[in-house]
Amino acid sequence: MGPESSLILSLLCWAAGEVAAYPPWDFSWGDPASREARADSNTWSWVGDSPSPGTYRQHPVTVQCQEAQLVVTVHRDLFGTGRLVSAADLTLGPAACKHSSLSRAHNTVTFTAGLHECGSTVQITPNSLIYRTLLNYDPSPASNPVIIRTNPAIIPIECHYPRRENVSSNAIRPTWAPFSSTLSAEEKLVFSLRLMNDDWSAERPFTGFQLGDVLNIQAEVGTESHVPLRLFVDSCVAALSPGTDSSPHYTIIDFNGCLVDGRLDDTSSAFITPRPREDMLRFRIDVFRFAGDTRNLIYITCHLKVTPADQTPDPLNKACSFNKARNTWAPVEGTRDICSCCEMGNCGSPALSRSLNPLERWPSHRFRRHDTKEAEADVVIGPVLLSMEPGAGGRQQEGGQGESPLDVPL
Repeated sequence: MGPESSLILSLLCWAAGEVAAYPPWDFSWGDPASREARADSNTWSWVGDSPSPGTYRQHPVTVQCQEAQLVVTVHRDLFGTGRLVSAADLTLGPAACKHSSLSRAHNTVTFTAGLHECGSTVQITPNSLIYRTLLNYDPSPASNPVIIRTNPAIIPIECHYPRRENVSSNAIRPTWAPFSSTLSAEEKLVFSLRLMNDDWSAERPFTGFQLGDVLNIQAEVGTESHVPLRLFVDSCVAALSPGTDSSPHYTIIDFNGCLVDGRLDDTSSAFITPRPREDMLRFRIDVFRFAGDTRNLIYITCHLKVTPADQTPDPLNKACSFNKARNTWAPVEGTRDICSCCEMGNCGSPALSRSLNPLERWPSHRFRRHDTKEAEADVVIGPVLLSMEPGAGGRQQEGGQGESPLDVPL
């Protein structure tokens, strides 16, 4: 490993921690001068250990989270070695968007993209909207194909926005109803997926996972009304991008709530029982990666839905894990017979049964809000970044029972 590869790992972890701790953007709109002052304070930077004498000492990556877009500025001396990277080797997001401008005088590359562009994902928490994307560095092949002089790199980027404020730069007309009142009247549901720490007490960064680790995922629904609801995770699929037509992909939950990943001999994936609340559901997944993926990341897209809390769970509304000790499926709540269809791979009538590839059924967008008449949503969590540090647990599985070859911990 060259000096760039060891440096990028330390910088990557630092960046994720710094972004997660950064305060949200202030949407208290005022005069242009005050907005400009606040824009300066909303810039975060990506930088590693103190460089050696003679190397680039400024922040190699800076990000500005603006009202409807983000601006990423990258210094071409990305690793602080004095060797400039090619602008063509830098892209933004899973969609690999190209840079919008290049300054040869300052050796910087700038990306400007809307918050929903370039394959970014959005996570909704009780207080924030969190937009996530990646800055990708994929070096072109060397002139001599026998040697490699530098490694690829991924830099996670986040922008945090408050949920509880009206977001608009225009004056509100006196005849308009307040935005928050409109939401309350429509009884909007907000579905979310969150990556949690080991004791489920707080969220954790999306970086630094190794094979052998476990992903603790918490699904939740929030509503302005007080109608008791029970949340279910209908299906979950892992892929290399948040798109719905991505290949390869791997099914984690299928057949209306069967955690099929836990059926494999070398995993311990399962729903957590009992639930903390009816409107919350937790499950654990053993970390894996897609074989041959040099970026070492995954996105997980889940279809969430709710039913009235007093509705009895059934084969179409359930949360079932496979119990290896008893060699049977068990529900988080309800009778065991509602899980029997998990083994057959069909938990509904022919008109309601799901195809073996859930991605083909889902709408093209990755997240949407619904009212109580349409109590379901597709939510993306990711990118989850895996560390390639020496000694990472697990070994490569030959073949596999999913739709694609995976590296699965044993």
